[in-house]
Amino acid sequence: MKTLLGYHQLSTRFDAAIADWGGSLLSLLIRFYVGAQFLKAGLSKIGDWSATLALFRDEYHVPLLSPEVAALMGTAGELALPVLLFAGLLTRPAALGLFLVNAMAVISYPQLFSFDCPAAINDHFYWGALLLVIAAFGAGRFSLDGVLGKKR
Repeated sequence: MKTLLGYHQLSTRFDAAIADWGGSLLSLLIRFYVGAQFLKAGLSKIGDWSATLALFRDEYHVPLLSPEVAALMGTAGELALPVLLFAGLLTRPAALGLFLVNAMAVISYPQLFSFDCPAAINDHFYWGALLLVIAAFGAGRFSLDGVLGKKR
């Protein structure tokens, strides 16, 4: 039993450092991966605004909002919130904001569920799950939130 406890102590000796530094690195990678997906979508929307408005009028059916307001809000979220994720500033609110943008995309475009290839809907589920991870665990050491937290 004493040997087992010794092995356990040895194997868990660096758990806190690994969780802190490794978790911070993983958070950074997730923030950049997910943020890049939304930023690319936002840039493509402002690249052809008339096509974006047509999509929101004809394809996306956002509840309670006019197509023009929905297009503006969705695009603004896809452009501004990833920048906050990249910087790690207001990370939890930014992640929750993008989660809502992502959820609204799934709700307003039900055709995602009818495609033969499930990759489109699966991507939204993966992004949503990763955004919830960031919202739950925060940005970690490699962020402005981490720097500001130390100054408090």
